[in-house]
Amino acid sequence: MDLGLSGRSALVCGASKGLGLGCAISLAREGVAVTLVARGAEALEAAAADIRATTGATVDTVAADITTPEGRAAALAACPAPDILVTNAGGPKPGDFRDWEREHWIAALDANMLTPIALIKATVDGMMARGFGRIVNITSGAVKAPIDILGLSNGARSGLTGFVAGLARQTVARNVTINNLLPGPFETDRLRETARQWAKQSGKPEDLVLAQRRAANPAGRFGTTQEFGDACAYLCSAQAGFITGQNLLMDGGHYPGTF
Repeated sequence: MDLGLSGRSALVCGASKGLGLGCAISLAREGVAVTLVARGAEALEAAAADIRATTGATVDTVAADITTPEGRAAALAACPAPDILVTNAGGPKPGDFRDWEREHWIAALDANMLTPIALIKATVDGMMARGFGRIVNITSGAVKAPIDILGLSNGARSGLTGFVAGLARQTVARNVTINNLLPGPFETDRLRETARQWAKQSGKPEDLVLAQRRAANPAGRFGTTQEFGDACAYLCSAQAGFITGQNLLMDGGHYPGTF
């Protein structure tokens, strides 16, 4: 399927590895000029070189912390009028809420709620004026099924979800959609960090914890970044203009609920 994205531009956050990189690759394959943002310059340049070599797409990079005003300013200077915005920032560390102080909560809100909102604020009016826009927020499956050791993430990302639910109904008439992608267990650094926490709590080896998580998933495996990226690309497509304010859970069937 031709997704109708050739010639569009995208600002993709957290794009040097993992799910953000998966989204950038899938968009580039559709002919989108992508601007990658991440903190680590070396990994970022390596990712950009790989995307250029494999897709032939135009790729720009911004080595910056998107959770800071300075980082957002740098990203928007490099890509001031994106057709597509993919927001993404690493989640807070797992732990026990009894150990968290106010500054931990503020940091979580800054990274996983207020940063996406700031990026949306900076880009959505231009998208509406041009008559096309696709915003995809990478959040977490924990929005639907909270994970006990990820309380900071549960709270901050749920706040973003509520915000998006209201705004997405205001923009869709101008062909600007806003949706959230909710990853479950994907083979990423974040998953391995969480597995280390579980291993520490249970006294089991980390490899065993990961094997048990794979086996417990109805799919019998973890997801791939390519699968995730392709779902993102579809939500950004010309064909997806009637999908807005939605939370697409990608977890291999792990969440057992009907709704």
